[in-house]
Amino acid sequence: MPPERSAPFRVGFVTGATPDKWAGIWRRRSQDPLELVPVTEADQERGLRDGSLDMCLVRLPVDRDGLHCIPLYDEVPVVVAGQDHLVSVADEVTLDDLDGEQLVLPHASGWTPSADQLDWPPMSVRDAVEVVAGGTGILIVPMSVARLHHRKDVVQRPVSDLPPTTIGLAWLVDNEDERVQTFIGIVRGRTARSSRE
Repeated sequence: MPPERSAPFRVGFVTGATPDKWAGIWRRRSQDPLELVPVTEADQERGLRDGSLDMCLVRLPVDRDGLHCIPLYDEVPVVVAGQDHLVSVADEVTLDDLDGEQLVLPHASGWTPSADQLDWPPMSVRDAVEVVAGGTGILIVPMSVARLHHRKDVVQRPVSDLPPTTIGLAWLVDNEDERVQTFIGIVRGRTARSSRE
């Protein structure tokens, strides 16, 4: 009788996070199947708490109640605007430079704009990029998200006085699956030999 295969180890990743390198190392080292699951920032904790994900690459902050989380790296916030926008002539901008601009997708920015900058209905990042490409409004997102939705008719510039966002690796405190420690070891750069020890 063939050995029973274990359930896939499911790792979520928020939009913009890139788990491919770690997944490749996992697949070279482990016989256990690994499944990568894209999640939105709004749903990044839900999968962990309902048990549909074993771990998740999340964009901080997250509710740490019942969760372990290792911060991994920071992301620079950028403004995305139409290619003819004034920000295109700068290497970087500040929030003062963007004063009075219409912010197309407020919840993506980590910045609380004034009430007169909030005239847009909810939309996806892809739709927001399309709006700003048409020359209307601006979008502020982490650089990885801007790269994911890059188009030739938009520009992106760092916003120097906004704090960076952080990507972290999160899992439930009571998840005792040994594969959790294996994946942590891979993310932290442990060799196959050291992770076995």
